[in-house]
Amino acid sequence: MLCVVLFLDGMDVSMVGVALPSIGAELGMSDSSLQWLVNGYVLGYGGLLLLGGRTADLLGRRRVFLIALGAFAAASLVGGLVDDGVLLVITRFAKGLAAAFTAPTAMSILTTTFPEGPARNRALSIFTVFGASGYSSGLIIGGLLTSVGWRWTFLTPVPLALGALVFGLRLIPRDTTRAEGGHDLWGAVTLTTGMLLAVYTVVTAPERGWLSPLTLGSIVVAAGLLVAFVLIENRIAHPLIRLGILRVATVVRANLSVIALMGSYISFQFMMTLYLQKVLGWAPLAMAFALLPAGLVVVVGSPLVGKLIDRYGTERLILASMVSLSLGYLWFLFTAGGTPDYLTSILPAMLLLGGGFGFGFSAIMAQGTDGIDDAEQGLAAGLLQTSGQVGSALILAVVTAVLAGATTPTDLSGFRPGLNLVTVVAVVGLLLNLVPLARRARRR
Repeated sequence: MLCVVLFLDGMDVSMVGVALPSIGAELGMSDSSLQWLVNGYVLGYGGLLLLGGRTADLLGRRRVFLIALGAFAAASLVGGLVDDGVLLVITRFAKGLAAAFTAPTAMSILTTTFPEGPARNRALSIFTVFGASGYSSGLIIGGLLTSVGWRWTFLTPVPLALGALVFGLRLIPRDTTRAEGGHDLWGAVTLTTGMLLAVYTVVTAPERGWLSPLTLGSIVVAAGLLVAFVLIENRIAHPLIRLGILRVATVVRANLSVIALMGSYISFQFMMTLYLQKVLGWAPLAMAFALLPAGLVVVVGSPLVGKLIDRYGTERLILASMVSLSLGYLWFLFTAGGTPDYLTSILPAMLLLGGGFGFGFSAIMAQGTDGIDDAEQGLAAGLLQTSGQVGSALILAVVTAVLAGATTPTDLSGFRPGLNLVTVVAVVGLLLNLVPLARRARRR
C-alpha cells in the first residue's frame, strides 16, 4: 500500500503534465496560469509535508495515512468536474495538501519498518520503482485520456485511491507507539504562506515589473514570513523542523541534491510539454511516448540501486546521477538547434535524464535518512520531500518568469533561456556533490 501512494503521485503528475495544453485551450488559461496547475500541487504538497510527517508521528501513521488518502480521492473527483481555471488550481492545491500527509507517512512507515543497511536500501529502491512506474504509466494513460477529454486525467486516480484505501484498512498494521509533544501550527502557516507568496511574486513580476511597489512589497512580506518561520522554530518547544538536523552535512547535501534533481526535471518536462504540443503540434499520446524513455530507465535501473548503494555508498551514486542529469541537459542544448530531431537529440537526452533520476533518487533518500533516530524519521523524510517539492515550485516559477515574453511560436529558441537555467541548476547539483569527494580524495 505504501508503494501505491508513490505510484499515484507519479501518475498524477505526469497525466496532468500531458493534459496542460488541452486544459489551457478549453479553459482559456495562459502558460503562466497553467504552471499553477503544477505549482499549486507541489506547493500544497511541499508546504505541509513537514507538518504531515510530524502529525503522523504524533497521531499514528496508519490513521493519518488513511484519512489523507480519502481526501486525495475527493480532491481528484472535484478537479475532474469543475469548469473554472481558478477552481481547478484550488483543487490541485487541496490534492497537494492531502499528498503532504500520505507521502511522509508512507516514507516513515517504510524507514521505521526496515533497519538501516541493505534491507532499507532495497526497500527504498522498490519504493522508487513504483514512483517511476506511476510516472511512466501516467504519460501513456494521460496521452490516451487527453485524446478523449482532459477531465479523465483527474478522475482516473479516484478509483485507484479508493481501492488503496480499502486495502490499507486491512493491510496496514495499527500503531504501537507514538511520538510525544505537540504541533507547530504557526510554523506551518508562516512557511506555507511565505513560499506561496514567494512563488506568486516570481511568476507575476515580469508582467508587473520587478521594481513595482506591489512586487517589492510581496518580496518583503514573503521574506518576513520565512524569517518568522525560522524564529518560531528556534523558540517553540516542538518545532516543525528541529534546526539542529540541518547541522548534519549529509542531510543538508541530500536536501540540496533533491532540489537540483526534481527542480530541473519538472521544469524541463513543463517546457517540453508546451513545446512539443503547442509549437510542433504533436498529439498528447505522441508527446507522452517521446518522454517515456526517461521513466522506463528509472523502472529498469531502480531495482539495482540498493545493491549499488551497499557497494559504492550514497555519495558516489548521487555524484554519478548528477553527472548523467547534467549531460542530458547539455546534450539537448547542443544538439537541438531550432527544431530538435527525436532520435539524435530528444531520445539520448531522455535516457540520460532517466539514468540521473533512477540512480539518484533512492540514493538521496537513503543519504537523507541514514543516522536519524526512528522518532525523527517522519521529519527527515518530510524534509527531503519538502525540499524536492518546494525547490521544484520555485525553480519552475523562475523558469516561467524567464520565459515570459520570450517564447516564440515557431521554434525552440524561445525556450532556450529556461533550458539554460535548468542546466545550470543540474550543474550546481553536480558541483555540490563533487567538491566533498574531491576534498576527501586530496586529503588521502
